[in-house]
Amino acid sequence: MYAIVETGGKQFRVEEGRTINIQKIQAEAGSELVLDKVLLVDKSGDVTVGQPFVGNAKISCEVVGHGRDKKIIVFHKRRRKGFMKKQGHRQDFTTIKIKAIEA
Repeated sequence: MYAIVETGGKQFRVEEGRTINIQKIQAEAGSELVLDKVLLVDKSGDVTVGQPFVGNAKISCEVVGHGRDKKIIVFHKRRRKGFMKKQGHRQDFTTIKIKAIEA
């Protein structure tokens, strides 16, 4: 059984027992979290697609912790002008563990 859920403007495929990194949310490590923007649920071949969300579907999660991704370099250059700008960016994330898919 799996589901596709939307959080932080992105879509994730989730299964029970799996751990995923989502955009940072304000929650303590070890706390419970419920994701209710479920786009699709597949129960061993029986697929339910929402319009846009599946009505009674919920994903129960546990917040494992918070962290930061590796640094990416943002480089801008304008040719023949001598203009160069270099920036770095690290995105914050929250790690969650999927406990149950209710549909």
